[in-house]
Amino acid sequence: MQGVVERAHMGHPDFRANGRIFASIHSNDRFGMVALEPAEQRELMKAHPKLFEPSAGAWGRQGATNVRLDARSGGDEAAVRGALLLAWTHVMAKRPPRKRAAGSPRSRKTSKRR
Repeated sequence: MQGVVERAHMGHPDFRANGRIFASIHSNDRFGMVALEPAEQRELMKAHPKLFEPSAGAWGRQGATNVRLDARSGGDEAAVRGALLLAWTHVMAKRPPRKRAAGSPRSRKTSKRR
């Protein structure tokens, strides 16, 4: 896939294109994640219930989809490849995220409430 780079996020490998994460491998290597649209997630879970499941919480409701990577999942390479391509297509269709100013932490607020 064009423009894909591997990096790390929260202690596990992720895959990015166009400056956005579209897939990751969880630290235990038993699960991966692909960022899909909720309707795509539902279709994949319906077609491959042992392979795909929603990620926890709001992420899962927004389409983040866990992919079981162990042999018991009955892994279908074509289904996983298709999910990866869908997720990659979504990030390529978006604008790259804005760059942060050098030295500005992501979570720190710039002003304090009084």
